[in-house]
Amino acid sequence: MDLTNQDLPLPTGKFVTLESGLTLHYLDIGTGPTVVWLHGSGPGASGFSNFKGNYPTFEAAGYRNIILDLPGFGRSDKPDDVNYDLDFFVSALKGLLDNLDIERCTLLGNSLGGAIALGLTLAHPDRVGKLILMAPGGVEERETYFKMKGIARMVEVYGQGPMGIEQMRQLMSLQLFDSSQLQDSILAERVAVAVTQPANLFSTMMVPNMTERLKEIQAPILGFWGTNDQFNPPAGAFKVLDNAPNARFILLNRCGHWVQVEHQQMFNDECIDFLANA
Repeated sequence: MDLTNQDLPLPTGKFVTLESGLTLHYLDIGTGPTVVWLHGSGPGASGFSNFKGNYPTFEAAGYRNIILDLPGFGRSDKPDDVNYDLDFFVSALKGLLDNLDIERCTLLGNSLGGAIALGLTLAHPDRVGKLILMAPGGVEERETYFKMKGIARMVEVYGQGPMGIEQMRQLMSLQLFDSSQLQDSILAERVAVAVTQPANLFSTMMVPNMTERLKEIQAPILGFWGTNDQFNPPAGAFKVLDNAPNARFILLNRCGHWVQVEHQQMFNDECIDFLANA
């Protein structure tokens, strides 16, 4: 574990070291059927900063929540000698599930986390009972994502070196339709994490377009997408709907990339209903 990870303004949960030597950090909250939470990318991201307003509701509803810090993020290891491609993340996620003896679970993923959830489901369909996706990656070509205003700003700002609060605010304001909901605490959390992240994290982050393979996924999918998303094209929702046989999406206007933050109660309620009844 990197020493710099110990000083972050994030809650400390549990750590697991995989056979590869990679150490992952996660929060383990509640008891019951397991939901594994997979956050998006971006400078300073972590499971806690993405989902702090959501998993307590799932805990109260009777679910075990594994809120993972993906490698390269949060308190997890951040090696500078690996390629942060989809196979790397999927392998790390499977390693976590194996180490925690989680045979079957719901995967809940936002953006990059959504792509990882799709990748794990395609590679190991027996491990995934249901999928909850918020503006998932992996349904466009890489060039399409890099034309989006939010990702272009992310690349620009990250390339300028360590970010302060105001630089992070400029970037994170693009995550939300109403940036007044952007809490200073989230900015501070992400600034602290961002300075610990390796330079190769985003340059090696390769995620293939999995649209054609979505027809293989039999697990029920509940998806969310904000029509004002400036990071992932909202038309991606229809790519999932047109290919995955058991998918439904909720599209929201006046909503950006962070559905679970901008429409917190609606998101929580819809997810709990889906988990209980789908």
